[in-house]
Amino acid sequence: MAVQAHETVDLSGAMVLAPTSPADWLVIAPVAIPLVFGAVLLIFRHETRLQAGIAIAGLIATLAGNVLLLSHILDHGPAVMTMGRWLPPFGISFAADILGASLALVATLVALVCAFYSTADIGMIGRRYGFYPFLLLMMAGVGGSFLTGDIFNLYVWFEVFLISSFGLLVLGSEHRQLDGATKYAILNLVGTTFFLTATALLYGAFGTLNMADIARKADSVREAAPLTTLSVFFLLAFAMKAAAFPVNFWLPASYHTPRIVTAALFGGVLTKVGVYALLRVLVMLFPPERALLSGVIAWVAAATMIVGIMGALSQTDLRRVLGFVVISSVGIMLAGLALGTGEGLAGTVFYAFHSMIVMAALYLLAGIMNGLGGSYSLHTLSGLYARHPLIAAFALVLILASAGLPPASGLWPKVMLVRASLDAGQGWLAFAILATGFLTTLALGRVFILAIWRQRDDQALLETASPFHGYLTLAILTVPVLFMGLYPQPVIDIAERAAGGILDASSYIGTVFPEGALP
Repeated sequence: MAVQAHETVDLSGAMVLAPTSPADWLVIAPVAIPLVFGAVLLIFRHETRLQAGIAIAGLIATLAGNVLLLSHILDHGPAVMTMGRWLPPFGISFAADILGASLALVATLVALVCAFYSTADIGMIGRRYGFYPFLLLMMAGVGGSFLTGDIFNLYVWFEVFLISSFGLLVLGSEHRQLDGATKYAILNLVGTTFFLTATALLYGAFGTLNMADIARKADSVREAAPLTTLSVFFLLAFAMKAAAFPVNFWLPASYHTPRIVTAALFGGVLTKVGVYALLRVLVMLFPPERALLSGVIAWVAAATMIVGIMGALSQTDLRRVLGFVVISSVGIMLAGLALGTGEGLAGTVFYAFHSMIVMAALYLLAGIMNGLGGSYSLHTLSGLYARHPLIAAFALVLILASAGLPPASGLWPKVMLVRASLDAGQGWLAFAILATGFLTTLALGRVFILAIWRQRDDQALLETASPFHGYLTLAILTVPVLFMGLYPQPVIDIAERAAGGILDASSYIGTVFPEGALP
């Protein structure tokens, strides 16, 4: 019956009436802080000398917000904040659990180090054309993706960081950058189209896009709704975002073209957002459908690992080598998704932490090597060890980490994934992980031998000044790499709790819909 104009409607039952607690504001801090500082950067867009300082201050504040958020979640469980005071599923919720908060924290750490490196890499022209506002906007999109509790808003935050990353990619307006950016944009838009289509079908099936609401209703609509088809759409969309085989061809076509600090950000952070989305949707929302697709995901994971690292072996440009190593690392993370067990998923989460830091560090190392040797080509780059032995030391640690060898961070997540594969009777998947580690050692060992260890006849052409700025950024990233390798237990604990949180979503659902507040 329609409500007459003079009648008063009591909406209190659909509204959040309690005041928002300070702890709840932490949920949106990793998104709100970079947005605010990005707006400040636009206000001071003509003050190019202030841009880097404001951006670094913003990322330090964002990192502090992430640390407080993760600490709060570890102590008290998932946290939620609903926009507009409308109760979920009508109000849009930000819901943070250990998985989302920990990935947001590591991504912000990588972005902060890259911003510090950029003070020596991005000139006045790059600052004038908006490098730092794009960086802050991209991190807001990444944080929003990790922390949103709503599928449609996951799509929105994907678009936010896609648009800002496109801006970072074309900065400089060189022909090769425009070419790479065009491929990046078009192929990511194809993935976005699949994502939007799947989101529309999801809403048609559930009548809601709140993740907690979908997770608790999935069993009741499974017989009537095409959830397997929906899962395939999401798998295809997020696999393209994550650069999984065979929809990975956009990454090596574009990641070698931007400034090296931009490539470090992309290689370290962006593909992990796609992996996160796969974990969130397929494991937490549609576990039976994930189990049904596990065989396909396992073959995709193995193909991504092997094809990626074979591509790295075939390249002579250092940036292209690293682009294919990024693809290979995505395959290793997908192995845990295919297994779907607690240890397999924990291995994926741990490997995501490790890969974010190591891939960003390897790209920054490549930029420093180019600054010293004047080239990214393995044909001409050589002789760095003789004048810059510290570069050799950093390179050795990062190569060991990427290959999964002690004492660095890549060892333990690979051990977890190999053990989980063997426990699940997937020995061939364990073999693919181990073979990828061996081939990674060959691919990056070749870089070490040719670019660093090989003697150079014309040593005078090498830059002689030690890049203190570059050494400092590498040192900051190498510390957690060694920490995770030598003392992995705290990280394993966080990864296991993150995996447990998406395997058993009752705590997440209970936070979004506390007892007595179910619609």
